[in-house]
Amino acid sequence: MEKNLGYRKIQSTGRGSYIISLPKEWARSIGAEKGSEIAFKLQDDLSLILTPSKMIEEKISKKPKMKEYWVHVHEKDDPKTVCRKIISLYVINADLVHVRFTNNNITEHRDEIKNLVKTILLGAEIIDESQNIMTIQILINHPEFPIEKAIRRMVILALSTNEIAVSMLTGKDNEAYKVTEYRNDVSRLNLYVVRQLKFGVGRDSFTELGLRSPKEFLGYRIVTNDVKSIADNAMVIARYIDNLKKMVKDQILFIKEKIDEEVYAQLLEINLKAHQLFEESISAMFKRDYKHADEIISNTESLAKQEQNLITIIFTKKLDPIVSSIFSLILDNSRRIIEYAVDISEVTLNRTIEEVVEQNHLSRN
Repeated sequence: MEKNLGYRKIQSTGRGSYIISLPKEWARSIGAEKGSEIAFKLQDDLSLILTPSKMIEEKISKKPKMKEYWVHVHEKDDPKTVCRKIISLYVINADLVHVRFTNNNITEHRDEIKNLVKTILLGAEIIDESQNIMTIQILINHPEFPIEKAIRRMVILALSTNEIAVSMLTGKDNEAYKVTEYRNDVSRLNLYVVRQLKFGVGRDSFTELGLRSPKEFLGYRIVTNDVKSIADNAMVIARYIDNLKKMVKDQILFIKEKIDEEVYAQLLEINLKAHQLFEESISAMFKRDYKHADEIISNTESLAKQEQNLITIIFTKKLDPIVSSIFSLILDNSRRIIEYAVDISEVTLNRTIEEVVEQNHLSRN
């Protein structure tokens, strides 16, 4: 609760130091006496926060209570529904999740949960298991694996997923498993980032996560969604191409002509440029580079023209309908990556515009 304690005049000791008296009411309420220490914390707006050292020490000494939850699983419950409950608890920063089985023979549910912990929940381990209870503990936290590092790793994996999916059209037939693995890794990191962001919101500890204000939580949430979408879209392409190749191999479908090399080369070029723009948008976001983010948005215009030219070529060449549909799917995916780059660049503009305006103001004076 805020309370106005009035104004105090700054005095000089005559030796280059400044002193100011503390409000008596406040000093008494915190138990301050001669020799007590007060911590000073400088804010971005140059204001100061005064905190008694006693309060800081008490906060450090108090260990937060672990957040424990119980999930009851019945034989008729859908295993995927049970897993979604566990995922939701993971996201809201549960430390321990106890799963109680009403029937000792629910092996399908157990296997699904074990697979979830192994492949999706980063930092989670099954620490105890009996006939009717399984205990999952989340062991990782943000100081060990900061959000920025997690997002950068997500970007590398997501773009690699897209690259492999696109190359499946003319590459090996057994690459689909890599797309699945990389996409699962991206999903796992995404849940971890969301967990950490919710932790920061709940405890108002945005500075610990490397953010400058609570407003940036929403921006980071948009970023992780976009990165995850790249991997999800790549999964769609990989499944489409993989199923198509199997049908051609089994002579269910017949393709009249080979992949047009000219069109495919231009597709790869646009996809590569989309990757570069996306990587640059991530870099600009972490560097808080307003100018670079603005340039990225401008650069997308030239890619839009290149895309329209390629669409015209695809139609005029009258390619096999099956091949044409694949080309369109890949091109649409590249367009989405470019749109995600614009989204992230706009996040950077919004979170840095006040700094840019302030800098311009100061430079004129």
